[in-house]
Amino acid sequence: MSVAYLFPGQGSQLPGMLHSLPAHPSVKEMIEEANQTLQQDILSLDSEEALKSSTNVQICLLTAGVACASALKAEGISPDYVAGHSVGAFSAAVTSGVLTFSDAIKIVRLRGQLMENKTPAGYGMGVVVGLSEKKLTSIVEQIHTESTPLYVTNRNSPDQITISGSIDSIKKALIEARQAKARKAELLNVSVPSHCPIYSHISDHLESHLQKINIYDPEIPYISNLKARRLFKKEDIISDLAKSISSPVLWHNVTTTLYELSVRLFIEMPPGQVLSDLAKQSFPEARSIAASVSGLKTVQVLAKRELSL
Repeated sequence: MSVAYLFPGQGSQLPGMLHSLPAHPSVKEMIEEANQTLQQDILSLDSEEALKSSTNVQICLLTAGVACASALKAEGISPDYVAGHSVGAFSAAVTSGVLTFSDAIKIVRLRGQLMENKTPAGYGMGVVVGLSEKKLTSIVEQIHTESTPLYVTNRNSPDQITISGSIDSIKKALIEARQAKARKAELLNVSVPSHCPIYSHISDHLESHLQKINIYDPEIPYISNLKARRLFKKEDIISDLAKSISSPVLWHNVTTTLYELSVRLFIEMPPGQVLSDLAKQSFPEARSIAASVSGLKTVQVLAKRELSL
């Protein structure tokens, strides 16, 4: 029996997410390190207004995930595996020992800035629930044009899939998805078309920067966004982190791989519960909890019980 930490990506952010982290010395240390590294008060970045910035969202998500994992480590709890969705993969990489937190937060800030500065107005993402990938792909391919591109992106579950590209094309696809009896088809609260070829140049830029910092082989097994397999070498993880922004996240495959590796307790780091809900839907016989909902003490008790089995 094994335990996996899951780190959420954009879409999970909530106003006040850093302020609602556990009152733990390790959390305070992470906040102070972030302040010193970025030379700003990151507690000012989690207001509703500040979270309109993709850069601020990504900084807050990284900090929240790493801080909670650090607090659990201080209490004697470490996972058997880590995985993160999109920018959450950077939290997973820090927790696994591949990157230092200070290096990761600088790269994540750069990632956010590149996404904001290199994206024209009128782009974003949508989510469709209740259609097969084949059916949604057919809809997307009929709508996609060079001037208004559209791509099938993250495979979060067998019937929850995101699309990225031109807002006009996304809206057309969502209408067709509803007509095809999708249970849900709506725009996501993001202003960037993540995980598609539009961001290939950003992947190249990130990889160049990642290659200039100190990186280490993982101490805790890391599961890839792109291949949904365990990566053993630091170079492969750096490539995964860089290329994820321009490639689909195979999240359902990630959780399936973890389950096949005997994970029976999925713990989602703050601030959300989307990933733990997805794991619960796919593997109801396993236990899936969100630290932001259950609380640090409950997570400690469940993790210690699972790790002792």
